[in-house]
Amino acid sequence: MNIAGFQKLTLIDYPGKIAATVFTVGCSFRCPFCHNPELVGGGMYNISGIKNTEKEFLDFLKTRKGKLDGICITGGEPTVQPDIINFIKKIKKLGYAVKLDTNGTRPDVLRKVISEKLVDFIAMDIKNQIKKYDKASGVKFDIKRIELSVNLIMNSRIPYEFRTTAVPGIHEEKDFLAIAKWIKGAQSYWLQRYREKKTLDPNIKKKTKGKKLDLEKILKKIEKNFEKSGIRG
Repeated sequence: MNIAGFQKLTLIDYPGKIAATVFTVGCSFRCPFCHNPELVGGGMYNISGIKNTEKEFLDFLKTRKGKLDGICITGGEPTVQPDIINFIKKIKKLGYAVKLDTNGTRPDVLRKVISEKLVDFIAMDIKNQIKKYDKASGVKFDIKRIELSVNLIMNSRIPYEFRTTAVPGIHEEKDFLAIAKWIKGAQSYWLQRYREKKTLDPNIKKKTKGKKLDLEKILKKIEKNFEKSGIRG
């Protein structure tokens, strides 16, 4: 596993659990508003003082048994890692619940972790409505893979959430109405506020400048489509 580092304790990354979060390197998207641009490329990157090896992380988990409930695997995009399945199996063997964050570009991986009951929670980023997906993802690809991932997750019988980072200049109100129609009936959908921080595209501020999205207004229009919904950030 190409691990950039990990957060030893989080109370927010895994809903309802005391957890640790591990960050993988490499992503199949190039979202211009990405707040973790250092994790997008496939090279080695260190975001903490540890050696960032798989063994180092697993050794840490062995010392936290009884103190941590779960592990959040995020990135980057964890499913692009060729050994992600074995990595999850090793974590599960230690007795931890696993939450997987994904962009949905690898439905084959999702199908496997779901069918083998390797994950206990899935969080998938919905980048945009189907017709405008590449505007947010930064790349062109087969949108049917995203649709398949959504269907797999919604029929998985495990807890999950979908979320969209709402970026003025990238998204419009009508995009969220289209997303709500697409994933209608989902367990949970969250709108995430966009914050001007470091981004993959340093020119993104030119697109967002002077633009606003009324997330409270949008939420009122779409919340009836989901069992649970809200705004984060």
